[in-house]
Amino acid sequence: VFAQRVPVKVTEMFESRFPSAKNVEWQDKLTMYEATFEIGGVKHQSTFNTQGEWQSTEKFITEKELPAEVKDGLEKSKYNDWEKKSFVWLEKPDKAEQYRIYVEKNALQKKYLYFNKDGQLDKETITL
Repeated sequence: VFAQRVPVKVTEMFESRFPSAKNVEWQDKLTMYEATFEIGGVKHQSTFNTQGEWQSTEKFITEKELPAEVKDGLEKSKYNDWEKKSFVWLEKPDKAEQYRIYVEKNALQKKYLYFNKDGQLDKETITL
């Protein structure tokens, strides 16, 4: 949508990394650019710094698409009885892939859980 404001080096890097992306929308986040797009009908989000270097990609997945190890880690965690709201596969340069699961216990207790591909809970963050 705002592609005319996105530097050419950013859009070129995006297009080389995601040549089959459809319905691309850009947001200028001041220190980075964020693209929301679809590949094969699946929503993705990717960020690039102002120099056009790729920073991260998120792919929105279903609970069924979680690896068995991550499902097992979630089931064994203290958050197993919380409502699972969303599932995201994360990729960043020089980091192992992660899975971010958004869970809610009630209106005040909401968290993002970050699991590695082996099903270990690496990090949890409170969200509003």
